[in-house]
Amino acid sequence: MSFFDLKIAAIYIFQIVLGTLGNLSLLIHYICLHCRGDREQSTDLILRHLTVANFLVILSIGIPQTMAAFGLNDFLKDFECNLVLYVHRVARGVSISSTCLLNVFQAITISPRDLRCANLKLTVPKYIGPSTLLFWALHMLINVIFPIYGSSKRNNKTTSNQNKLGYCSLSLNDNIKFSLFTALISSHDVVCLGLMSWASGSMVFILYRHKQRVRHIYRSHVSHRSSPETKASQSILVLVSTFVLCYALSSITYTYLAFFGNPSLWLLNASPFITRCFPTISPFIFISSDPRNLKNTFGPVSLLEK
Repeated sequence: MSFFDLKIAAIYIFQIVLGTLGNLSLLIHYICLHCRGDREQSTDLILRHLTVANFLVILSIGIPQTMAAFGLNDFLKDFECNLVLYVHRVARGVSISSTCLLNVFQAITISPRDLRCANLKLTVPKYIGPSTLLFWALHMLINVIFPIYGSSKRNNKTTSNQNKLGYCSLSLNDNIKFSLFTALISSHDVVCLGLMSWASGSMVFILYRHKQRVRHIYRSHVSHRSSPETKASQSILVLVSTFVLCYALSSITYTYLAFFGNPSLWLLNASPFITRCFPTISPFIFISSDPRNLKNTFGPVSLLEK
């Protein structure tokens, strides 16, 4: 085992431990809020599903990739390889969809109180539960191609391309179908990235207008602290920047790996690390931005609803 492999394994282990602790802290955070008797918010359900998806994203590929970094190459059999990829792709899709839904819901929540938005604010929370379940069902259905590939490989005697992933090799029996599947997944990522960018931009714009309207209040209370709107805008920008950067790079690397069976070593190691970045970092962002914390950053939501 080379020193480079040892460094890669150490980085993977650090990321897995940090991501596991972060998501576990988020779950404990909600348990403490429930024990404290705080009123449950509509976004809590989205975040619970998001936390489960993040756990699966971190562990499903993180553990096999770490073992591969320690020198255990191609230790997963065909069915196990496809099952791991299936769980990972489902969890990754749910993580992206849930984060997008969370941001869109927050944008609707702080939107101005006109008649159309008022009706939307009343109806949207009713569909959060069904939407989160739909995400799981939809991505389980779309990504069923991986178990199918696993079974078809055993029954197909023709020569197939091998996409080497380190811990296993994925058999590509039909490049055309797999290319269409990759395009479908990439289009889903692009749509979610676009919706989240739009929702985040809308929230920042609404918070800026609200800050302009209440500027005289802040002038009458001289303080060196940032306004709640500024803190909220910063939190939104941190979240969306992390999301867009991580998943945009992840989509690019996955597309490249799907079409090129023998990628370079650094790309093979960087791809799973990039994919796990947002599930690792996001729990700390969500905890710090929860309005039920001592110094919340989403305080303007409550201000706008008064």
